[in-house]
Amino acid sequence: MDTATACQLCRRSLAPVELDRTPARRADGSDAELLAAALAGDGVAFGRLVGPVRDELRAHCYRILGSLHEAEDAVQETLDRAWRALDRLDDHSGIRPWLYRIATNRALTLAARRRRRELPAALRPDAAPATEVAWLQPYPDRLMAWADHLDPAARVIARESVELAFVAALQHLSARQRAVLLLRDVLDFPAREVADLLDTTVVAVNSALRRARAVLAGRLPDRTQQRTLGTLGDPARRELARRYAAAWEGGDVETLVAMLTEEARYSMPPQRAWYQGRDAIRGFLVEAVLSHRWRFLPARANGQLAFGTYRWDDDRASYLPAGLDLLALDGARVTEVVSFLDAPFPAFGLPDRLAGDEFAARR
Repeated sequence: MDTATACQLCRRSLAPVELDRTPARRADGSDAELLAAALAGDGVAFGRLVGPVRDELRAHCYRILGSLHEAEDAVQETLDRAWRALDRLDDHSGIRPWLYRIATNRALTLAARRRRRELPAALRPDAAPATEVAWLQPYPDRLMAWADHLDPAARVIARESVELAFVAALQHLSARQRAVLLLRDVLDFPAREVADLLDTTVVAVNSALRRARAVLAGRLPDRTQQRTLGTLGDPARRELARRYAAAWEGGDVETLVAMLTEEARYSMPPQRAWYQGRDAIRGFLVEAVLSHRWRFLPARANGQLAFGTYRWDDDRASYLPAGLDLLALDGARVTEVVSFLDAPFPAFGLPDRLAGDEFAARR
């Protein structure tokens, strides 16, 4: 990814809150009415006020933290704190920037408590033991539906900014640099507003942004998956997905290897081992593909081609989850596969088991 593309990406009692998940609105009279009702203690009104922003806050926290469940925790704490402190909201700033301030600082607090999240192929030789590594987690595309209501350019940036390569690259920045780059280059907040959100100066924001852009420029691929998939087109993408799944299910290792680029990578967090190049990956696939019976269901995660993979279990007479595979493409070839072995399948709309007849029905 070139530098320009990288920069584009780049005191109340708590009452139950019922969130409204309709598309985000611009501030208007109805928001003022909801705010007035919420200030009077109406939890339902508060839910309607903040509900449209919840999904984008979750995506923002995920980019900083690299973890779906930590992002969920950060957003829930953000809404809890916002409800308790609603009377402190500055009428001139609006609810959205205020929520972003709370969410960003909550995510920074969480990020400060642990090491950055990793993918196996990016681990240094002197990295901590595998049991102590925090692994990057995938993100369900269904949680990005809010981006459909953005203008086309903003929609592309939103979806590119949760791609696995981008989120992994962000982990090589300090938490503060991540926040600055996301608020400026992805969310398009003015420098003065970012400085206010982070309790710092415009000079410090601009300095952090320059350093963050420099680091990302050397760590991102030449093309995002959004651009690659768009160029490929839906018919070709569907055919590629069909061939890939059919090769796994049919035990056709040579077809799988032929679909790879020469320097393709294959990893399976939380396992530390990973493979690079067709020959190394072929050796792994011969064992993995031919030793088991497999079924693949299409999925979408991080804006990328993905599959829920299932392996036959004799004891339970079913296909059980084996991993959520995210594919990165270079044209019509696969340049990387990251198989998240412990991904929560229900979060991606995938069943937790498949019988043979159920699989046929779903396909």
